[in-house]
Amino acid sequence: MLSWEERRLMVKVAKLYYFEGWTQAQIAEKNNVSRPVISKLLNNAKKEGLVEIYIKDETVHTVDLEQKLEKMYELDGVMVVSTAGYEPVMAKRQLGKTAAAYVSKNIQDVSNLGISWGTTLLSLIEEYPYERRDNIHIVPIVGGMGTKDVHLHSNQLAFHLAQKMNTSCSYLYAPAMVETDDLKERLVNSKDISHVLEKGRNVDIALVSVGNPYKSSTMEKIGYLQESDLTSLSKAGAVGDISSRFFDAAGEEIDHPLNNQVIGLNLEEIKNIPQVVGIVEGSYKLDSIEAALRGGYLDVLIIDDQTAQALVQEY
Repeated sequence: MLSWEERRLMVKVAKLYYFEGWTQAQIAEKNNVSRPVISKLLNNAKKEGLVEIYIKDETVHTVDLEQKLEKMYELDGVMVVSTAGYEPVMAKRQLGKTAAAYVSKNIQDVSNLGISWGTTLLSLIEEYPYERRDNIHIVPIVGGMGTKDVHLHSNQLAFHLAQKMNTSCSYLYAPAMVETDDLKERLVNSKDISHVLEKGRNVDIALVSVGNPYKSSTMEKIGYLQESDLTSLSKAGAVGDISSRFFDAAGEEIDHPLNNQVIGLNLEEIKNIPQVVGIVEGSYKLDSIEAALRGGYLDVLIIDDQTAQALVQEY
């Protein structure tokens, strides 16, 4: 049981330290004691419940989610973006800003950067600052030709990111998906395409997103997936895709004709890239994101807070 004098001294020291902004050395000098004595008094004040420390900021919630997700899925890093009160378009833009800032800060030692395709990666590039990164070469890791929604295709994204970085990029002159295995074989074995695919396998970092083939699917929107495809994917157990490669709930790449017709890196090749940054948003993608994390395809996760919260609760 603390005496009145001990409690009084603790409160006095805590008030000077937490409210008046004094250093421990200044308080020690004022009270003619050593600095370790003040440090011990402050610790004891917390233990006795005389001092309770709260971090009053909305980012406490997101930092907590980040730490939980890092541990749950053994990730190198997680950034949770607060999107409360934002319309969907602005939420995606906020995610793009955060992802752009992360990439800009973490590519000092990068020589080759791979990029997939889709609306989330488009947001990143739209928010990316103009800077000089002429030591980096951008490589599309999946085909990207067509006439519909061209701005979302990997070649276009690679070109625009290269413009923002004032650097060079490769082009994968092939669609993401072709109609027959024979056509795919001929294309991937052609000199130009095989050269770019090999570059893609050897990038230092890759930017990808995760898709849900059944809800708000960009692949369906731009005509890569038909109703019959969705039915057969569902029967095969597909829950999501990365770079147009479909995987099941366990995160395993499924055995399906559509996976065989993709011109781009397969999931094992993506997993072998030293750092894969996944930029994802939307709780409708929850099962897809969870499976991608289970499969170990992502090293860094940049995600909105609502979906992050749902992931933590599902685990």
